[in-house]
Amino acid sequence: MSKLINSLCILISASVIAYTPLSFAASNTKESKSTASAKKSPSKKSTATAKSKKTSNSKTSTTAKTKNSKVTYSSRNKNISKAAIADARKDVHVTRAVAARIDPNNPGLQSSGVLILNEQNGEVLFEKNADSIIPIASITKLMTAMVVLDARLPLNELISITEADVDSLKNTSSRLQVGTTLTRGEMLLLALMSSENRAASALGHHFPGGKEAFLRKMNEKAAQLGMRNSRFYDSTGLTPHNVSTPRELALMVKAAQRYPEIHQFSTSSEYTFASNMRGNMLTYRNTNPLVKDADWDIGVSKTGFINEAGRCIVMQAMINNKPVVMILMDSDGKYTRIGDVQRVRKWIESNQMAKLRAG
Repeated sequence: MSKLINSLCILISASVIAYTPLSFAASNTKESKSTASAKKSPSKKSTATAKSKKTSNSKTSTTAKTKNSKVTYSSRNKNISKAAIADARKDVHVTRAVAARIDPNNPGLQSSGVLILNEQNGEVLFEKNADSIIPIASITKLMTAMVVLDARLPLNELISITEADVDSLKNTSSRLQVGTTLTRGEMLLLALMSSENRAASALGHHFPGGKEAFLRKMNEKAAQLGMRNSRFYDSTGLTPHNVSTPRELALMVKAAQRYPEIHQFSTSSEYTFASNMRGNMLTYRNTNPLVKDADWDIGVSKTGFINEAGRCIVMQAMINNKPVVMILMDSDGKYTRIGDVQRVRKWIESNQMAKLRAG
């Protein structure tokens, strides 16, 4: 029995001795884990604390952080964009078009071909390249209108747009579909007011004898007016072969001003009608915004543009209670021609010498 008890005691002692290093190792492992955890936890705690401080102290900290990141991103994009533009334009050299300084002898106009004259006495107030033969674009339509009116054709007669009126030279668009029917007067109005090419073409095709007879009359009229260097090859002005000089265009404007219909149609601000094709309402507006300006008293107005001619405008208007004819051809910018008209008026009104010469 005593032997059995001794054996049990030895066995228990061996178990205790065997367990102690395992327990110590486990304890060490836990301690190392807890130490590592403790090392990490302060950073988490500090991060949490920092976040809570940011939240509690000011919400703008987070916003600022977000905004800052956006600004950095935006700045980067902006820098990339600037670099791209710089690369794209590195071989481009632009020369600014600068108007001449306004003085008593020069209104500082940017148009290439100019003639400004007192219609009453014929005195030239200013000219630049006034005898250069140049394409005249839709200024042509003033001659078209005079030929139609000289023929005394009924303005209430209905005429239609045909395939022959579709522009195949410049491929310009038009809201007047093939088959659109209007009175001759309406076609004339749209041609003068809105520079509608199909309307101007239809006026020529519906002339007695057709287009060839109409063109012959246009050139005969030019000769009658003393426009010796002017030539007309169509009724729209789309062809660059329609040419004249600023000095000769002044003769045409003075002649056109004597037609009440040209005065009325070229200075109307807009016109609305119902299309016979779809029944929808179509509104056309004047290509010269000055006709809506109450400060202007305009007798005749016509604008024009094709690439070969540049942007053009011819006008007859009252300035200082005197009729002044303005021919402004080949302007570069879209609004330069209107700016030049304004400069002419300002020059005459503010310049004593020009004022005296204008009457």
